[in-house]
Amino acid sequence: DVVRVVLLFYLMPAWSVLLAWWLLGERPTRGALARLLLALAGLAVVLHQPGQAWPLPESLADGLALLGGFAFALTNVLLLRLKDSPESSRMLAMFGGGTFMACASAMLGSGWGVASQEALWHSAWLGPVLGLALAFLAGNLALQFGAARLRAHTTALVMLSEVVFASVSSVILGATSLDTRTLLGGALIMLAALLSVRAGSQAS
Repeated sequence: DVVRVVLLFYLMPAWSVLLAWWLLGERPTRGALARLLLALAGLAVVLHQPGQAWPLPESLADGLALLGGFAFALTNVLLLRLKDSPESSRMLAMFGGGTFMACASAMLGSGWGVASQEALWHSAWLGPVLGLALAFLAGNLALQFGAARLRAHTTALVMLSEVVFASVSSVILGATSLDTRTLLGGALIMLAALLSVRAGSQAS
């Protein structure tokens, strides 16, 4: 389920607050903790299945989503910690690490039979692949700019808006369907993100 994986990935704010406290000495304020709890409450509403216990990782996809969220939170914190480093160095480290991990994951997944290689390369893919690569580059440049100027937990919470985009796009593409529980949880998550933006603007 696309939405489930995205939401597990966006447990990132919890990791971000803890990592910022450890690596940056950035003690979370009461307001930051309240917004964090609000966002996590939204995640709990979406992930909870009626009649079942609170969800734990049930598959490799769940585990990878959680690990990805932790790694992304660590990236945001390190971008802030290394904000005085040359931007080219930060960009090289970010893209180099991402490329290495993507290639390593693809090779391991293929070797273990987790990832399928049934679809072979076709020239018609060139345009979409280049378009996605440029979009990925633009998004990461924007992340570099913002993450170096915002508090770590603020960046993490603002980026929770991606949950909404992922949910809507997955519905349009027929990958999932939205129910009342998902919409309610998404509303809580977005409220936490908006409150974070408001708090950041008042502090500046």
